[in-house]
Amino acid sequence: MDGMRPSPTGVEILPAEMPLAMPIQDLAVAPRPDRAPPPTALWRRVLVLGGAVLLTALATTEMSLVLQLARWTVTGVVMTSLFALLFIWIALAFTSALVGFGSMLAGGAGTLALPPLPVRPRSRTALLLPIYNEAVAPLRASLAAMRRSLARHAAADDFDIYILSDSTDPARRAAELAGFVPLITGEGPRLFYRHRPDNHARKAGNIAEWVSRFGAGYQQFLILDADSLMDGGALLRLVGAMEDNPDLGLLQSLPTLHGGETLFARLQQFAGVVYGPVIAQGLAWWNGSENNYWGHNAMIRTAAFAAAAGLPDLPGRKPFGGHIMSHDFVEAALLRRAGWGVQLAALLPGSYEQGPPTLPDLAVRDRRWCQGNIQHAAVISAARLHPLSRLHLLHGIVAYACAPLWLAFMLLGLAVSLQTHFLRPDYFPAEYSLFPQWPVFDAERAVWLFSATILVLLTPKLLGALAFLGSSQMTGIMPRLRLMAGVLLEILCAALLSPITMLTQSFQFVSVVRGSDSGWAAQRRNGAVITVTEAAALYRRQVMLGVILSLLAYSIAPRLLLWMLPVIAGLMLAPWLVVVTASARVGLALRRVGLLSVPSETEPSTVQRDALLSPDNMTLTPDAAGLPA
Repeated sequence: MDGMRPSPTGVEILPAEMPLAMPIQDLAVAPRPDRAPPPTALWRRVLVLGGAVLLTALATTEMSLVLQLARWTVTGVVMTSLFALLFIWIALAFTSALVGFGSMLAGGAGTLALPPLPVRPRSRTALLLPIYNEAVAPLRASLAAMRRSLARHAAADDFDIYILSDSTDPARRAAELAGFVPLITGEGPRLFYRHRPDNHARKAGNIAEWVSRFGAGYQQFLILDADSLMDGGALLRLVGAMEDNPDLGLLQSLPTLHGGETLFARLQQFAGVVYGPVIAQGLAWWNGSENNYWGHNAMIRTAAFAAAAGLPDLPGRKPFGGHIMSHDFVEAALLRRAGWGVQLAALLPGSYEQGPPTLPDLAVRDRRWCQGNIQHAAVISAARLHPLSRLHLLHGIVAYACAPLWLAFMLLGLAVSLQTHFLRPDYFPAEYSLFPQWPVFDAERAVWLFSATILVLLTPKLLGALAFLGSSQMTGIMPRLRLMAGVLLEILCAALLSPITMLTQSFQFVSVVRGSDSGWAAQRRNGAVITVTEAAALYRRQVMLGVILSLLAYSIAPRLLLWMLPVIAGLMLAPWLVVVTASARVGLALRRVGLLSVPSETEPSTVQRDALLSPDNMTLTPDAAGLPA
């Protein structure tokens, strides 16, 4: 580790290699692990999962009564089955949020305790930044801020930073060398740069290549995304937890969204900051050592990862075969299969990332994640996976399968309503029947069930808001009033945007199932102005569906149109909603009046201020960055 050496190609500045074998894992065969992480009390899983199942059973019973399933009509059976399949995931989020709220009230009880600062590491840590055709300036700003933060904690000598480039654009590679080489002599941990001409297996392959060449020199490493930012104190506490828990293979932090400019980014940022901790703390509480991994801002034990998480290529052609795209879920499952704990540090401050700036940018990411999650169908039956690891993989699949299922449920409900409204009921059909067959719809019970479902759906948000209101970050009447106004605004916007996303994800799901590959494109990190014409071209199918649904609903009953108004309005107004939410002017105007604001905007951490107000982020004014001038 003494020196740096330029490679013969002139595109690498690296230390001496420290090889570590990373064998490819066999999904069909796995030896019994020789270790086991601390067990999580079974009653916690029974409470959360059993509660979700019980809620689903109750709601499904009510749904069958709404449709009067004593007749066992085909449409009734299908609708009730779809309802149960969709409701159970809402119920699971509900029960997870309840236990997360309780754990937060108890000061984080029942989850992994992280050591307080100061932490003095006894081992070396690598920070890995895999990049693919990214703009260099924002990366320089984040890296410089993190290096200064580690220097302030007197930990510069305990960390090394590796920039792992998979960039294919020659101009980007030249910009990377010109932009990163001057940082090598900067303040803080040493910095290295490597360009990989062979992009096999994309990000997962990029990480695996580093492990096999340099992994033996580090007890743990942390993966950063191109939009990640981490405070030195948070990094040290993660390292301390790894050193204090030798059976811990991976410790995932909860990244907080920050730096949002557009209304869309600020909506996500607000939701993540206010609602995210309660939901994540619930997962940490009942998942225990069988938690999941989200691909970045997570500390990983190098030897465990090398020995257990080498990913095979899946058989068959893309999009189902080939390298595993959503590798993080699978790596977590393989680590747990080998006996290593995978935990979530939900309440650790100082972990940040940036969200997609617009709805179309989210759709681009969703298309790739959709394909990657569907691939998990080939992994979920792998040998000796823990049941909760299989549940995580299933949840990843269902996250995208739910969109077309919700669409089918809604359309089938309209079809049943049309049939009931326009077709004369046949109370005594030709075949023998002792009792008349009445129309199959209970409107009063349907209203009750709809209201209860909405309450279950919104409870995680309401609990998150309550926890945030009671935190030390909220003082005074006006900030609390602005917070509740922000919650109402976020719920309204989410209600309007969700139908747009539902249809987009439905088409994406069908596209993947039909065999279309998403490819590998660089992500856009900053917003851009979207015109109504551009948005109309992208979301014309949403508008058409909205018009059709409005005509059908009105033909059945004007009151039904009012009930479906949030869905119909979201679809019909899709182009204008996309334009407005993509606007930085609207987002900043709301910030100036205190709506959708979060504490980090008025009292940012030092690492946030250093990164967002760096000369390399010249596109952001203090106001646009969400920071006080």
